Amino acid sequence: METAQVPVDLLHWVLAILSIVALLVFLVPLRWRAPEAGPMAMFVSGIVALLAFRTPWDTLAVAGAKGVWDAIFILYVIWPALLLYQITKQAGAYDALRQGISRFSRNDLFIILALCWVFASFLQGIVGFGAPVAVVVPLLITVGVKPVYAVAMGVLAHAWARFFGTLGVGWLALLRVSGVEDVVRAAYESSLLILIPTYLAGFLVVWLYGRGPAVRHAWPLVLILGTILGVGQLLVALFSPELSTFLAGAVALLALYPLSRWRRYGDPVQGITNRPAMVERQVSEESEAAPVMGLAMSFLPYLVLTAVTLGVLLIPSINEFMRRLQVGLPFPAVETGFGVRNAAIDRYAPITVFTHPGMMVLITSVIVWIVYRAGGYYRAWAERHTPESIWSALLVDAVPASVPVIAFLVTSRILDHSGQILTLAYGIAAVSPPLVYAGVASVIGALGAFMTSSSTASCVLFGGVQSSVAQLHGMSRETIIAAQAAGSAYGNAIAPANIVLGTSVAGASGQEGAVLRITLPWTVIVAILTGVATIALVVFAR
Repeated sequence: METAQVPVDLLHWVLAILSIVALLVFLVPLRWRAPEAGPMAMFVSGIVALLAFRTPWDTLAVAGAKGVWDAIFILYVIWPALLLYQITKQAGAYDALRQGISRFSRNDLFIILALCWVFASFLQGIVGFGAPVAVVVPLLITVGVKPVYAVAMGVLAHAWARFFGTLGVGWLALLRVSGVEDVVRAAYESSLLILIPTYLAGFLVVWLYGRGPAVRHAWPLVLILGTILGVGQLLVALFSPELSTFLAGAVALLALYPLSRWRRYGDPVQGITNRPAMVERQVSEESEAAPVMGLAMSFLPYLVLTAVTLGVLLIPSINEFMRRLQVGLPFPAVETGFGVRNAAIDRYAPITVFTHPGMMVLITSVIVWIVYRAGGYYRAWAERHTPESIWSALLVDAVPASVPVIAFLVTSRILDHSGQILTLAYGIAAVSPPLVYAGVASVIGALGAFMTSSSTASCVLFGGVQSSVAQLHGMSRETIIAAQAAGSAYGNAIAPANIVLGTSVAGASGQEGAVLRITLPWTVIVAILTGVATIALVVFAR
């Protein structure tokens, strides 16, 4: 999107934010389902674009088509992820995993932190784009977490890893659009600010599990793992930002074994009577039938996914070969009456088909299905339970999840192409003195993540704007860009498309508002603390 003279007044600013406010109101206080709230927010953004931002119909059509294409990128993860979920579920692997983990470790809080915080962050480091949510949420339900809480934990706990994760895609995108000069300082300050959602993610998971008594029990574990993840990322980011999340997550995974030998976290949790996030089990372990497979076999999907992803992304010859096929759509140049112009493009947002995370999950699904079918696990599970078609179950879950994702991404493109996004950002900059803007810079990054469900897209959308405003106010570009980076990470905790993915694999479709009521207060607290920290960085840099 090229520079334009968009209106920056109170009326247009209120109209520009109207669709975002409407979406939150529909989902949270009104408790609408995402398939209902998403299209309504899309309708609001389109009406505002036509009537208040002088957006022609052809510009609106191009924005909508780009939004659908952006949604396909995400749906390419959602459909294979739901397929893997059904392939694993119908073979009885989740039942085997639940029983096996309960025998392996007796501290369920330790297991929950290991899954939603450490394992999800490790996956975000290499594959990202929703795969950690799709993998971890069913595992949390398997160990006894209620579906809504499982989605909240699965979406929120690894949000800190979204910026430097996926081998630094968000970081590289931000560098391209921001004009940062001191790259090391930008990486350092970004990692420093991301420490806030790193530690607070662990503490919120513990709080959700058992409130104050759980925090008193688990605070040493949270500090240890948070330091390995957050400080580890910071140290590696000084010389290799692209590998910082992956290496920090790998070290944290290795640290889980010695930590599990610590009696405090090896024995069952004591003294916590109120566990709001946990399901009360009605069946004792002794009365349960033996699982159809062993614990090692139930872990097969996650071992295969990790191996496939590392093999494709880290072996240069394989990566180069598989990156050759890229698919993108051509779009013409379009413009609004306020001069917001989007140039013609031959291949918009090309999808690298064979290295896309969705392909990793799809390959994993095929391998796992072959192994489980050859082992007779589907037949054994069907003898105990009513058999269910994998494909029918996939359609039941995936189609309702696809509608809101498409609506959210179309809304995002309409806001972008009509100039409503520029009005929001420049409006905040116009009324904010330098230090106030520094305090809200991360909120702009979080807004981008909320709209697009992507740290990378948020950075592409707002990185240039943030850099320009920093220069206008005489502040360090690196510091404001670091705030953008932090916001683009923690904002994923409230991104509707991420939450829809989680509720789909959790069997909790329609509960998106309930998840937001958990993640939104945490996001507000993180935004305030990140704002204070950004102001401190600006002041001390003078």
